Amino acid sequence: MLKTHPLSRPNNPNFHSSFCSCGLVHGPVNCTINLPADVRNLREAWQKLSSPSLSQIVTGNHHAPEKFPRRSEPRLNGLIAESEQWAAEAIARFGGIEAVMASAYGVDAEGSIRDTLPDSPFTRRKFLQQVAIAAALTVATNCAIPEPEEPDSSPVSRLEKTHLKIGFLPITCATPIIMSQPLGFYQKYGLSVELVKMESWEQVRDSAIDGELDAYHMLSPMPISMTLGLGAPAFPIKLASIENINGQAIVLALKHQDKVKEAKDFKGLTLGIPFLYSMHNLLLRYYLASNNINPDRDINIERVPPTQVINLMKAGEIDGFLMPDGNAQQAVYEKVGFIYLLTKDLWEGHPCCSFAASKPWIDEHPSTFRALNKAIIDGCNYARNPENRLEIAQAIAAPEYLNQPQSVLEAVLTGTFDDGLGNIRTVRDRIDFDPYPWKSFSYWITSQFARWGMLEEQNTSHEAIADEVFLTGLARQLAKQLGQTPPTIILRDEQLKFGLFDPSEPDAYLQAQIQKHGF
Repeated sequence: MLKTHPLSRPNNPNFHSSFCSCGLVHGPVNCTINLPADVRNLREAWQKLSSPSLSQIVTGNHHAPEKFPRRSEPRLNGLIAESEQWAAEAIARFGGIEAVMASAYGVDAEGSIRDTLPDSPFTRRKFLQQVAIAAALTVATNCAIPEPEEPDSSPVSRLEKTHLKIGFLPITCATPIIMSQPLGFYQKYGLSVELVKMESWEQVRDSAIDGELDAYHMLSPMPISMTLGLGAPAFPIKLASIENINGQAIVLALKHQDKVKEAKDFKGLTLGIPFLYSMHNLLLRYYLASNNINPDRDINIERVPPTQVINLMKAGEIDGFLMPDGNAQQAVYEKVGFIYLLTKDLWEGHPCCSFAASKPWIDEHPSTFRALNKAIIDGCNYARNPENRLEIAQAIAAPEYLNQPQSVLEAVLTGTFDDGLGNIRTVRDRIDFDPYPWKSFSYWITSQFARWGMLEEQNTSHEAIADEVFLTGLARQLAKQLGQTPPTIILRDEQLKFGLFDPSEPDAYLQAQIQKHGF
């Protein structure tokens, strides 16, 4: 059963049984609050004075923050004084203090916060007043400020830029970005796009930092790692939408078909992944660690560009890999490997690749960015329909795109495929295309970054990172403009093969993994 979380609770008795398009539950009145001009400044000031910044969280370069700002802060006092009347009206319209706090912080917010501050100098009245203003601002600025609406097809004159360059790696995960050119989705939104084929994820990362292109096909963990400065200087990247879900596989060389039957048989093998900050790496580690195989001690993991992985396995330099399904099926096609495990069987509906752009570029080209993101979301929706998969396979097989046999791509996209061991399997959602960027994806990714030493565990603020990187609200809005029915919440429980991930308790999940397996 789907468990909802703070900011998205449909069963709260204080609220009407209806959702706003932003994903929050409201009372009888929907998002009709007229916000004063200084509300954004108040929220920004509140955040700065009550918690460390994202960069401080990541680097650890901060002192323990005050849980609530002190009354001696003149900047905050002035802003609160100017906005108290608005806050009181907002609180009333949302059903009272308890209702606002429940929506913003959870059902028993007052009790939970009070329990964590047993010696607070605040009186209950002042404490609730302060928290309620913050709660009202949280609700209002996440809900009541609508993003500017764009018509379904913006005139070219309204776009800041119409001729774009988008970088991609030639893998099936890039299907929406690639197919949107030959099938006309970019043109539909007034855009002329040149697709730039790239060789490795390192090249994609460096190109984005240098501002060489306009937007990029990226692994879904990359916007997070780049924004946090993991493996390279920090650079703000926004994950606009998910390109594909599922769509990866563990493949082993044919020489191992009688030797490797389960996870313990992986000991001593050398396996390729495309990038350190990838779902491929995280899912491979998850699979092995859940079976008590230490991925840093019991096997060798090497970074290999997807374009080189088949040749390296032919040469015997790697024993297998976890790569996109196009590489997996190519290994079968060339009779050098077999499909050991689809990642769908580790986590059904997991994110793989994403459409992303840098914050500076988005800020400079807001209308163009929305049109481009809408084209990708529209293309994803088209690709979700199984009836369109053969057409898509033909469109993306060309040398300038994936340069693979059409039969290989049809096997991936239709889900009827040879596994390399003489079996014809049918898995219709072997790869699928759902553009909605669930923030619970980000929470799981950062929990695993912390688990494997890529991110300091004590400095991980899962919520702040997800809010900084994932443009979930915009993706929902654009999908609705296209007549789609995106989810109305931002978090969901994620059911993985070896246990449930509850995004409201990412650190508890992380600690349970470490305690159970020792790493």
